[in-house]
Amino acid sequence: MHFAYSEHDIQARVAAATENAETLRVTGAGHSHSHLIPGADLLLDIGALSGVVSVDAAAKRAWVWGGTPIHVLGPALHRHGLALANQGDIDRQSIAGAVATGTHGTGVGLRNLSAGVAGLRLVCANGDICVASERQNDDVWRAARLGLGAFGVVSQVELQLKPSYRLREKATLVDHDEVIADLMQRTTEHRHLEFFWYPKTDQAMLKIIDETEEPAQYPIADEGNRVGYSFEVLPNHRPHKHTEMEYSVPADAALECFAEIRDLLRTSFTDVAWPVEFRTLAADDVWLSTAFERDTVTISVHQDIKEPDEPYYRACEAVFERYGGRPHWGKVHYLAGDKLRQIHPRWDDWWQARDRLDPTGTFLNPWLTGVRT
Repeated sequence: MHFAYSEHDIQARVAAATENAETLRVTGAGHSHSHLIPGADLLLDIGALSGVVSVDAAAKRAWVWGGTPIHVLGPALHRHGLALANQGDIDRQSIAGAVATGTHGTGVGLRNLSAGVAGLRLVCANGDICVASERQNDDVWRAARLGLGAFGVVSQVELQLKPSYRLREKATLVDHDEVIADLMQRTTEHRHLEFFWYPKTDQAMLKIIDETEEPAQYPIADEGNRVGYSFEVLPNHRPHKHTEMEYSVPADAALECFAEIRDLLRTSFTDVAWPVEFRTLAADDVWLSTAFERDTVTISVHQDIKEPDEPYYRACEAVFERYGGRPHWGKVHYLAGDKLRQIHPRWDDWWQARDRLDPTGTFLNPWLTGVRT
């Protein structure tokens, strides 16, 4: 493991790796369950590059260091009166790692973090800096917003933000039939609506979160009954180690897909106690996004890290594939390049943009090399 303490340091290390025909990948919080990082000759940690670089209050945009953890980013942006439009259930990831894998929260009108990237500052394979946005190097920007760490080292990210806002959360334990009734209609009535279905009890923890003008209530309550700023309410503490598979399916097929996963757990995998998570996600134009050009529901299955998961996950994956599912890039899946090309319409365009920026393959690892064809 190598640690970088400045952008100049990153440039020197990357240039040396390319000159020596070595591969290099950047490590973040280690939250992903996928094989995106292992196998490179060099691993680089840019966690020291953290914080807000600059703010454009009028445009509601900010440049931030790529190594900034999301739980640090929230309060830092709030000091400027700004906030992420949405974020996921976990906030331990670095912002560069989160956008690289299309990390998301929930909400029918809310997109993933990658879709909120207005600009990127990349250290390229030769050590040069490439600034990419809709206004310059837009071919790089369109692809590298969700770049899987394969375009270069993302030293800085420019984020499209919104004014700071507060949220009220309410969580309720309900029976399966109750949570499913009129579910898709109810998702349109709230900013955030999601549920965790528990196979052992056939009940679901239904979570609804909406914007509020109420003052924040301190100390912030435990999950399920909170009022606070977005960065105080959206994340949750998840101390129990587990693996996870998540697929995004078209919103209009989501309930049918979920029903098949539920049947699978109730008939073939009755020993699994971990819940199934159901979230909504708005369509976007990010090339490798799981919500590319379609409104989406994400369905996640989990297993304890000490328990075997592959038979369960492969059975779930077979269901997800029948519904045209796209796997989350940071979580478990078993798809090869031929299937990834089928479900991602801009797959070849993404690779062409990547190869133009890194023709020697400095930022590839065995997994990426294996799935490209």
